[in-house]
Amino acid sequence: MQKTIITCAVTGAIHTPTMSDALPYTADQIAQQAIDATRAGAAILHLHARNPENGQPSVDPAHFMEFLPRIKAETDAVINISTGGRITMGIDQRIGPAASASPEMCSMNMGSLNFSSHPLADKYDTFKFDWEEAHIRASEAGIFRNTFEDIKQVAQTMGGDPHNAKFEHECYDVGHLYNLAFCIKQGMFKAPIFLQFVMGILGGIAAEVDNLVFMKRTADRLFGDNYQWSVIGAGGAQMKMAALSAQMGGHVRVGLEDSLFIERGVLASSNAQQVKKVSRILTEQGNQIATPDEARAMLGLKGANKVGF
Repeated sequence: MQKTIITCAVTGAIHTPTMSDALPYTADQIAQQAIDATRAGAAILHLHARNPENGQPSVDPAHFMEFLPRIKAETDAVINISTGGRITMGIDQRIGPAASASPEMCSMNMGSLNFSSHPLADKYDTFKFDWEEAHIRASEAGIFRNTFEDIKQVAQTMGGDPHNAKFEHECYDVGHLYNLAFCIKQGMFKAPIFLQFVMGILGGIAAEVDNLVFMKRTADRLFGDNYQWSVIGAGGAQMKMAALSAQMGGHVRVGLEDSLFIERGVLASSNAQQVKKVSRILTEQGNQIATPDEARAMLGLKGANKVGF
């Protein structure tokens, strides 16, 4: 069995500072938690940025450049920059950080969906910052737009010269796999491709064993053997789905973007704590953890010496 790649999604754009004191939003916090996650066993760092003044999700390339050089200097991790941004943003805004930094990888959302976190707003009586409650509640009426035109724009901008980035193809439902298969036939993407099954988001496929088996079987039919795959189990499904993915030959993603908890009812103290836990689970069930360079080889990446930061 091949080694298992651990991706750590450090901060994201869903959770807000009120929800956890561990959620990083300053450049120093993001950098340190990313570095610690790498030392704990993460080969890939999936990165968003935040406004350091109030923790609001940001796609300002300058905010990314406040932490990217430090992470590169202190780790050998694969840097994967999100093109997700916030659901209220257009693709021109969302692609800006990746186009500016030219990372080895960037995320690629493979279809539109009703991506919502609005039930979380009712869990808190007060918020640290005035933007938080409106941000959460607005997702009830929001559509996370990822049209074929949007996908094509990201593919053309990041997939060829000068960036030559590979993609974390985030698939929130079975139809997104068929979207990707269509795009491959159109010549937008080349193998090896890296699928990220995103499970447990309100508006997407549920984090259930039968659903994962179905997603994997569908991917096998569509892409044959020339792909790698991983699983996000959002919220309480994080560790369960990670363990199952690795048992099935896939890779795993953890991090405070996907879940704020380390166990039921207990907030995680850091991203590294989640990485350490999943590393222990994987090791105890017989998986070997991939290094960043082993991940680069499996995914066909350009190398850390060819990024723009």
